[in-house]
Amino acid sequence: MRRLLARFDRAFFAEAPPERLALLRLLVGAFALVYLCARAVHLQRVGHLPPGSFKPIGVVSVLSAPLPLWAVRGLTGAAIAAGAAFVAGYRFRVAGPLFSALLLWVLSYRNSWGMVFHTENLLVLHVIALSLGAAADVYSLDARAARVSWERGAAPAPDGRYGWPIRLFCAITVTSYFIAGVTKLRNSGLDWATSDILRNYIAYDNVRKVALGDTHSPLGGALVRYRFLFPPLALGSLAMELGAPLALFSRRIAVVFCGAAWLFHLGVLLTMAILFPYPLLGVAFAGFFELEKVRDLRRPRRAGAIIEDRRA
Repeated sequence: MRRLLARFDRAFFAEAPPERLALLRLLVGAFALVYLCARAVHLQRVGHLPPGSFKPIGVVSVLSAPLPLWAVRGLTGAAIAAGAAFVAGYRFRVAGPLFSALLLWVLSYRNSWGMVFHTENLLVLHVIALSLGAAADVYSLDARAARVSWERGAAPAPDGRYGWPIRLFCAITVTSYFIAGVTKLRNSGLDWATSDILRNYIAYDNVRKVALGDTHSPLGGALVRYRFLFPPLALGSLAMELGAPLALFSRRIAVVFCGAAWLFHLGVLLTMAILFPYPLLGVAFAGFFELEKVRDLRRPRRAGAIIEDRRA
């Protein structure tokens, strides 16, 4: 048992450079901030809905009645302000947890009025994970105050405190997909991969949208004519979801998982016109990659240019 715990400790708290965690903060924080700003009007509009439509979920369950409109607007504005501080890395020890709490509340409050946007869950959990770590030690306003000491050779070095938030980020990602796969098995069993369940679901979704005058997928409507296409697609999605935890143990498997999950969401968009922007933009999978190496892509070119200049 001790050996198992020791191996878990070494894996979960594996060293990582501070730049990787900071870049992850910038990517996820920027997405969350833009998302809040883009939906600000919609998030506040629930204040005009009939009180009888209020069905509190999650953390909002502490409420027995809707908040006044001024409180809804104030919390939305506060979430946007805290999001800006999160991205900028300004007083992150306070701004990080504050933003995660406000983001959780604001989105949960909106989802307490009918339709639940499950696409937001992974984003909120990722923000919470990053807010708990030292994600603003570099590439932040907080880091400016420490720049003098860094110039003397005390710059943050790779450390486990930069690694564990990234590992938690990745663990949350694979868990969300694994739960989706288990849910498919619980609801449909292996029939999900051997029957017309996926085909019928795509057909139903598009017919319903056409009837309601909503955006639908002409491609999905055309493909349901070809029955043989859907069992392999259903089996592939199930394998990707149930195999997701393996991505935590191998970088190669992680790359395969990220690619398969991205293709899955692309397929959902093309066949059902359902957009999952967070994974489709790749932000949801950013924790699996060495983000800090992106800046090194141009270095060989620069070195080559210097050599050529010297020869000339």
